Amino acid sequence: MAHLDRVDRITEQWRGERPELDTTAMAVFGRIFRLSRIAGDEMERVYAGYGIGRPEFDVLATLRRAGEPFQLSPGALAASMMASTGGTTARLDRLERAGLASRSPSPTDRRGVQVRLTPKGREVVDRAVAAGLAEQQRLLSHLSPATQRQLADLLREALAPLEKTP
Repeated sequence: MAHLDRVDRITEQWRGERPELDTTAMAVFGRIFRLSRIAGDEMERVYAGYGIGRPEFDVLATLRRAGEPFQLSPGALAASMMASTGGTTARLDRLERAGLASRSPSPTDRRGVQVRLTPKGREVVDRAVAAGLAEQQRLLSHLSPATQRQLADLLREALAPLEKTP
């Protein structure tokens, strides 16, 4: 049997106080929230080594994944990151000041703008994504590769009916 953790202690307390409640969902989400927080804190630490935070990483990674020429409109960028356009603008301002992204007029829309990853931005995101992935792998290294795949599959199955877009 697995060792008892903080979530077990919480659900056990609820069983003592409200034995009629099924706390299984609380146990699942409690662990997802804890794992997310621990991983999020570690990712912030890793990205800070590259002079960026997670919000800036999201922009750089979205541009990088877009492929050559590593550019998108601010609207497409915001939609891909599931962020507001206002929040995206603030991120872009920081990235532009750091020389990691640039904005230029759209060649097809006089009112439009294109956001492009700079060579420096590409170097930073390529190094940061590799370091972030190594950290994520470290966080899961106590699980076998088969268990990691099983966990990924179970989480995909849990998310599928809840997500609005693929």
